[in-house]
Amino acid sequence: MTGWEPDWFAAAAPLRADLWRAVEAQHRIATMRLADSAAEQAVLERLLEASKPPLPPAARGLSYLLNTPFRYLSPWPSRFRAAGAAGVWYGAEHIATACAEVGYWRWRFLMDSDGLRDGNLFVEFTVFQARADGTAIDLTSPPWSAAQPLWGHASDYSACHGLAAAALERRIRWIRYASVRDPEQGLCGVVLDVGALSLPVPTLQQTWAARVQRNCVIFSHDDATLEFRAEPWSTGAVA
Repeated sequence: MTGWEPDWFAAAAPLRADLWRAVEAQHRIATMRLADSAAEQAVLERLLEASKPPLPPAARGLSYLLNTPFRYLSPWPSRFRAAGAAGVWYGAEHIATACAEVGYWRWRFLMDSDGLRDGNLFVEFTVFQARADGTAIDLTSPPWSAAQPLWGHASDYSACHGLAAAALERRIRWIRYASVRDPEQGLCGVVLDVGALSLPVPTLQQTWAARVQRNCVIFSHDDATLEFRAEPWSTGAVA
């Protein structure tokens, strides 16, 4: 069972959206601590870059904010990427949804770590906006919405993995879908083709701090605060 009919792909159409993504604010900070001068840091950055897996041709020349997910193969699955499969880029239409999605995974890390489970994890994120533009399918609209229970399953991603593979075969560049971690208002996008991504000029970017603990994840930026309770995430099977 795939969860969809082949003719559903006829609903694919050009779609553009500005999507927020949260990434840990680590770029260059680690090498700053190891270098005594700007020149030394530049050399260290070049050495590190040479040691990384090569970028796919379409990802070369793009900001690391866009190309990093396409560079590495992960042994762990995500909603639209099977373990060991080529990378994809996730974003959300609202900052709160982007924080909910990344906050869930940091909470999972905390809960899966025996030595950390009863403590707090403090993380700083760069939250930025990128643009997805290209042929897309929208899982929140017919006919795809008929299979929403499959796309939104809390822990079984097999239907989403199959859909992503089929979409790539048909040159679908990205997929719009409903967030599972922020179901009240969350809409997300997963970009399968790095060529569909760009950074608007000027690029919108913010720094958010997060405190992750057993019962909740709290994000803050200036005077704004977002709190996500862990209870919905821990009810039933989660992954």
